[in-house]
Amino acid sequence: MSDVISVNLPDGSARELPAGSSAADLAADIGPRLASDALIAVVDGTEQDLGVPLTDGSVVEIVTPGSDRGLHTLRHSTAHVMAQAIVDLHPGTQLAIGPPIEHGFYYDVELPDGQTLSEDDLERIEARMQEIVAADQPFVRHELSLDDAVGFFADEPFKAEIIERVREGAVSGEDAGEVSGDSISYYANGDIAAPGTFRDMCTGPHVPSTGRLAHFKLQSVAGAYWRGDVSRPMLQRIYGTAWDSKKALKTHLQMLAEAEKRDHRRLAQELDLVSWPDELGPGLAVWHPKGALIRKIMEDYSRDRHEHGGYEFVFSPHIAKSVLWETSGHLDFYADGMYPPMEMDGASYYPKPMNCPFHVMVYRSQQRSYRELPIRLFELGAVYRYELSGAIHGLLRSRGFTQDDSHIFCTREDIEAELASLLDFVLSVLRAFGFEDFQAKLSTRPLEKSVGDDAIWDQATEGLRAALETHGLDFVVDEGGGAFYGPKIDIDVRDAIGRAWQLSTIQLDFTLPERFDLEYVSSDGSRQRPVMIHRALMGSIERFFGVLIEHYAGAFPAWLAPVQVRVLPVAEVHDDHAHDVAARLRTAGFRVDVVSAVEPLGKRVRNGKVEKLPYVLVVGDDDVAADTVGVNKRGEDGPERDVTVGDFIARLAAEVDKKV
Repeated sequence: MSDVISVNLPDGSARELPAGSSAADLAADIGPRLASDALIAVVDGTEQDLGVPLTDGSVVEIVTPGSDRGLHTLRHSTAHVMAQAIVDLHPGTQLAIGPPIEHGFYYDVELPDGQTLSEDDLERIEARMQEIVAADQPFVRHELSLDDAVGFFADEPFKAEIIERVREGAVSGEDAGEVSGDSISYYANGDIAAPGTFRDMCTGPHVPSTGRLAHFKLQSVAGAYWRGDVSRPMLQRIYGTAWDSKKALKTHLQMLAEAEKRDHRRLAQELDLVSWPDELGPGLAVWHPKGALIRKIMEDYSRDRHEHGGYEFVFSPHIAKSVLWETSGHLDFYADGMYPPMEMDGASYYPKPMNCPFHVMVYRSQQRSYRELPIRLFELGAVYRYELSGAIHGLLRSRGFTQDDSHIFCTREDIEAELASLLDFVLSVLRAFGFEDFQAKLSTRPLEKSVGDDAIWDQATEGLRAALETHGLDFVVDEGGGAFYGPKIDIDVRDAIGRAWQLSTIQLDFTLPERFDLEYVSSDGSRQRPVMIHRALMGSIERFFGVLIEHYAGAFPAWLAPVQVRVLPVAEVHDDHAHDVAARLRTAGFRVDVVSAVEPLGKRVRNGKVEKLPYVLVVGDDDVAADTVGVNKRGEDGPERDVTVGDFIARLAAEVDKKV
């Protein structure tokens, strides 16, 4: 056996090391800076602790804090330290699961004797976490057989349940960070034999020691049912965030503070747009006149674009008999997300969770020829989905909402051209609402279960890929992440403070045409099966509006603002000129109001700013004589004086037309 091994680095170079060397030894051999920064290693594609021995010929990447993998590891390890702090402060606490998530981590716990945590407890938990970090306790991995693990975790019911599920072969995605294979690994902070040593079942890997975890902040406490099942115990979920530097943590916390200012639920009520009365039930909103006016503008724009984009308008009822949902497969695959049925006239009727089966009915209402295809159907259709109460979040996650739903029926030969046209349509509409930064995800055929032959999957997937590449969009590929009935594109937009929102989806469907036996007559007289494309552009009107509120912080661009211009007479003597200016603006098609001089001018100007109006015009003696106005534009420091009414109307018209 050789005393030397050779390992390969990601750049194609190789390093020779003494046999038995670890990933940590490799990092030290490369350089002291890398040795001090190293968190974990990726060995032949698998994440490992730095202490793992390397073998000859392995490909090894050293992971550092600033990378995505490094941040993921930091957050995972910080979740363990938080759990350790909670157990230290509340002996007898039972741990469930504690994964890293985007920007942070959480841990689900059950405190003993009915105790509960509140936001006030977070500071004390953080202080204990800092003590654990200062102690620089090493993360030490241990492994047990499944049989030994049963006894080892016998006093921890949630961990024991996970182990039992593994023994039964029923391990789920949420357990993936806890267990793997036919053994159980756990991590102890230090000597496992020492009294009070913290241990936590986990596949790892983890940072070398707790001293690497200085930059974190606990954020909130929420409730979470064990395994998301309302019949199981209600646990407490503690959220936190962790970063690789003090600066990165500070930047993120500042972004969160800005996001809180932009919370659409608060702004919707402050600006008198939308409310959620308790009498309606969770997840159901009423739109006030100003909010409804913005919604009308959004919907009118959408209808106009679809009318001129080759779509045909359809309407469908809010309920349908169970046979429709049985044929579509929703009662097999989506029943938990549907409201319960209403029994009448000897049949069961369900509120619709989706519009697609109704559009299928329109297509199937008559024999179709290849000359008619593609057929593009569009509807602003209200749907109802039973979201768990804990998942409801204002307009962003509702139980009743309106989808800007389109379904395209086309031939296989039309797929690529139709997808390119669809993507162009989607992006142009999103840009009109002020979004410019896009990220796409292409989800391909699931590895285990799907319908449709390989050729059509390949054609559809390559059509989606080609559409993304033609438009120059950055995209990632989610291999195997498509639905069983077809590949798809999801499009995220980034808002004004850099947050990503998943809005638009283009999804190919090979199963509904099969389930409903859809056909068209081809050029050779044979009957062929069309391909169906689902397309949600805004996702839902409600969610899109919530995102717009947060993107603009309630300060909508002039073309969307419910009141575009407010006219303020300095004194009562100027009222006639103020109303004349307002009338001319209305004649030009703008939304205007006048607030008379019942309060001081300064207060009325400030009120306009609080209401986030695009323009506040002030008229006084000189303006009456010269037919001018003083223009206070939102976001600018001082007024622009002596602007002629005609010039202002022309400028506003250009701004609205360009949707600036």
